[in-house]
Amino acid sequence: MAQVTLRGTPIHTNGEVPAVGAKAPDFKLVNGDLKDVTLADFRGKKKILNIVPSLDTPTCATSTRKFNKEAGALANTVVLVVSADLPFASKRFCTTEGLQNVVPLSLMRTKAFAKDYGVLLQDGPLEGITARAVVVLDESDKVIYRQLVPEIGQEPDYDSALKAVK
Repeated sequence: MAQVTLRGTPIHTNGEVPAVGAKAPDFKLVNGDLKDVTLADFRGKKKILNIVPSLDTPTCATSTRKFNKEAGALANTVVLVVSADLPFASKRFCTTEGLQNVVPLSLMRTKAFAKDYGVLLQDGPLEGITARAVVVLDESDKVIYRQLVPEIGQEPDYDSALKAVK
């Protein structure tokens, strides 16, 4: 179990973000067309998992915009934005914002991803959705970078995540 804060108040996750060097847990998430996608659907690509509570918050929206901007310049890399939002809302956000370099994915059908990646919030007002985290995977799904953002309202360390991909 890890601890993060929300406006300075401690809250806890269900576990730990996968360690650098570990094989990333497989997942099943829902895309904007209500289709299940898995880690295997992105086989052979580097993956930036931008894990956010909800795109309907300023910090989550900002991190998605920033990763979208940077992703266009990265070869063989996909940015997966994982949130508790319904697929319709995530797709609408990305369409309205003109974000074409990110893939929004939803926890709509199961919280297994949040549990397996150690980011499921166990208490506090956001209990049941994810903490903010970034996990970068290489082409063979090995974790090459991870950050559990200590304060949910804080942006992730973009530079370190992008450096890990390059």
